[in-house]
Amino acid sequence: MTSYVRYRSGADISYGILDGAQIRELRGGLFDHSETGTTVPAAGAKLLYPCTPGKILAVGLNYKSHLGDRPAPKTPEIFYKPISCLQNPGDPIVLPIDSANVHYEGELVIVIGKHAKNVSTSEAQAAIFGVTCGNDVSERDWQHGPNKDLQWWRAKGSDTFGPLGPAIVTGINYGNLLLQTRLNGEVVQKQFTSDLLFDCPTIVSYISRWVTLEPGDLIYTGTPGSTRKMNPGDIAEVEIENIGVLRNPVIAS
Repeated sequence: MTSYVRYRSGADISYGILDGAQIRELRGGLFDHSETGTTVPAAGAKLLYPCTPGKILAVGLNYKSHLGDRPAPKTPEIFYKPISCLQNPGDPIVLPIDSANVHYEGELVIVIGKHAKNVSTSEAQAAIFGVTCGNDVSERDWQHGPNKDLQWWRAKGSDTFGPLGPAIVTGINYGNLLLQTRLNGEVVQKQFTSDLLFDCPTIVSYISRWVTLEPGDLIYTGTPGSTRKMNPGDIAEVEIENIGVLRNPVIAS
């Protein structure tokens, strides 16, 4: 198991391997790197969202516990989130002006590591570099309300609506990890990723039939259970077993 991070130390932004209380600095990018031999204390580094994707996709309705009275989809339900929605670990989720019903959505996020076009599920498995934690923040009134938008461009794509991190982890069985979301310390979502209706290789294979996936691309895989409104002053945490805790305060714009 290896935990990759992207971090700022002084004026420099680097990739590194999180190793206990220190970060081992990497030379090069996430997918083509070597160790420099330099280490920095993890406590003194600012963790950033752990990769810089070319695009972000996401899956809706991917846990039975999240469906309510809606029928289970026959194929993965895919939508886009803009790159500009990404937010660093520890930095705030900013409630947009005119928003009234912004919810958390704790999710496992796939990080693509290889070019993938029209791949099988076994090929899709090999195209997945690792996984991380994400929060698919959603404004429910803009998504489903009586005056909902035609697209979810702001409901799920407003600035800071895509917290990501703290690390991309490789070498783990991401098909059976405990996911928990906490709001102000209270567990509000709890489910194993083995309960995904469409697992990670199936999602990647399906998307690749129409949209070519490239190294660094992200796929938020869906949220379990129910969600509720966040308010200024709240702390949202997404914790996934063997990956870490993605913690973000909530503030007004």
